[in-house]
Amino acid sequence: MQQLTFSLAGEEYGLDILAVREIRGWTPVTRIPQAPHYVLGVLDLRGTVVPVLDLRLRFGLVRDEYPPTTVTVIVTVAGRPFGVVVDAVSDVVDVQPDQIRPVPDMGTTVDTEYLRGLTAVQGRMVLLLDVDKLLHPQDARMLEAALPAADELEAVA
Repeated sequence: MQQLTFSLAGEEYGLDILAVREIRGWTPVTRIPQAPHYVLGVLDLRGTVVPVLDLRLRFGLVRDEYPPTTVTVIVTVAGRPFGVVVDAVSDVVDVQPDQIRPVPDMGTTVDTEYLRGLTAVQGRMVLLLDVDKLLHPQDARMLEAALPAADELEAVA
């Protein structure tokens, strides 16, 4: 399986390439009131309102200024497009299922639910993400409720 690798706070992550729709340069987004702290807002993707998550905030990392290499990766989650903001896209790599190692038990203080596993690529560790688990279920429901109103705002603008 192919993985799109990207960097985030000095670590390397991978997303299943089949979930990736496109990669866009970073552009500011429209905020959604009362959205989870890691949801930056929404952007208009050719007439579709797309929620945008900051993966640094989602993973509990410090949010830095966005460098020029910052991009928004548009992925499909449960049939709906979402944007994830990452520091930089690295490469597309082939990962065989037998190369994926389980996520080590980090105890209850570290949230690893969004990780599918780890793999080594050219001597470096890559954390493989489960794109379907990037949003907490309650946050996904809240966003689904808020997006029709955001759609209307975009239509008026």
